[in-house]
Amino acid sequence: MAAHPSPRETGSPRGGQAPPTYLDANRVWVDSRARHEVGLRFEGPELARLGARGEVCVEVGTGRRGLGTRCAVELMGARRVTAVDLHAASVVSARAALADLAARPGVEVEVLEADAAALPLDGGSADLLVSFHALHHADDWRAVLAEAARVVRPGGQLALTEMTSRVVDAPWLRAVSRHPEGRFSGDELLEAVGAAGFAVQPGRTRRRAGDRLVQAVATREGS
Repeated sequence: MAAHPSPRETGSPRGGQAPPTYLDANRVWVDSRARHEVGLRFEGPELARLGARGEVCVEVGTGRRGLGTRCAVELMGARRVTAVDLHAASVVSARAALADLAARPGVEVEVLEADAAALPLDGGSADLLVSFHALHHADDWRAVLAEAARVVRPGGQLALTEMTSRVVDAPWLRAVSRHPEGRFSGDELLEAVGAAGFAVQPGRTRRRAGDRLVQAVATREGS
């Protein structure tokens, strides 16, 4: 994911100026233990219930705790995970946070500094790609979906959990949390997942809190 532009540098997706970010408090919540526990107890299990499975996995946007990697190994059957984050400090922290998983017999975990829109992986090399709230941080989130389609094999899966523009573009959140412009509604996100080459099947999505949270497991099309 590319570095975040200042909210004063770009126009909002609705044509006006984004509310300014007065205090960038992303780290207070994004990498907190409480946020990690929410993912482990609720979001990860829900993706598993929706059918997310795969032995060879990629996580995009590890943050400092590697939430998606832990959920993939503990809940989705992953045995070999390549996890990436754009920020070197997050990579170092995620490696330490995931050391216990990497030490398990039969489990391989590698954490790399890389852009989610330009993964250092071969095409069709993954069974599963997981993304926990990474897309709404990416400057070009559609490019991240296109890259996911490149690295996931036909029949493999994309498992994601995301906040929509109803949260990300809310003035109260933008005041304390810096995000790029052009965030998505639930419909826009699922349509883009389909356009990237993943089949979004009935019964494998959850949309909660007035479409503020979307979770989906989609299958890579092709042969």
